[in-house]
Order: sequence, then C-alpha cells, then structure tokens
Amino acid sequence: MTFEPVLIGFTCNWCSYRAADLAGTSRTKYPPNIRLVRLMCSGRLDPTFVLKALAEGADGVLITGCHPGECHYLEQNYKALRRYHLLRRTLQSLGIEAERVKLVWASASEGLQLAEAIRQFTEEIRALGPLRWNARPELRSEDAPLEAVP
Repeated sequence: MTFEPVLIGFTCNWCSYRAADLAGTSRTKYPPNIRLVRLMCSGRLDPTFVLKALAEGADGVLITGCHPGECHYLEQNYKALRRYHLLRRTLQSLGIEAERVKLVWASASEGLQLAEAIRQFTEEIRALGPLRWNARPELRSEDAPLEAVP
C-alpha cells in the first residue's frame, strides 16, 4: 500500500487562496492530500501553527503567499520568508527534515502553477515517508519508573 501523506496548506487570502480557487474552477487536478487553511496574509502565519499541524499528524506543511513585492499588506510576505527560514532551522534542530515545510509564491492568476506545486510537494513528502512525530517507543519493563520506597 502506498503511503498517502497528510498535508496542511496555509494560504494567503488575496493571492494563493484565490489561485487554489482558480485551479478548482478550471478543473485542474491536484492531489486531495492537502487541506487548505485561509489566512489574511502569509505574514500572519504564526510558526506555532506549523509546529502544531506537524505535531497533530500532518506529514508536511505548505505555506503560500503573494510574490515578493506584491503583498497587499506591503512587506508581510518578506516577514513570512524570514519566519520560514527560522522555522526550517528549528525543525532541523528537532531532528525533523526541513523539507517537510515548503514556501511557495502564487498570485491569484497562477492556479496551474499552484496545483503543480501541490503535486510536487505531495511527491516530495511521499518520498520522505510518514513523519511519526508523536510515535512514542513502548516502555520496556527495565525502563519502568522505580516504586517509591516508604
């Protein structure tokens, strides 16, 4: 059985969410593995949202926003880019592949490009395999806590 990754996509309301909508209305197919979450701006994405998504079962997170220089909130996508790089370093320090988080720029008219980015990201995560961040090793009897001595 082929591993089917669970992906979360945080999308900018003004550009990439509309690109996803355009992909849908154009009947452009892309993997159903992704669940899109609309944000007003990619610059408003709190990195803890990404960590929470991964901790609660997502195998990868796609962050999408307006192209640099085209943000409706002036320079917030540059803020998203800085946070993205810090987030990738944080994941690496936690022993998680940085490739599980990806940043894509997509304007409202780029539905085909966004669909292709989602297809490509799905394949990249499929190749990495499941994250299993919450998988805990079974407690062996020799690892059991000692009984309190009265």
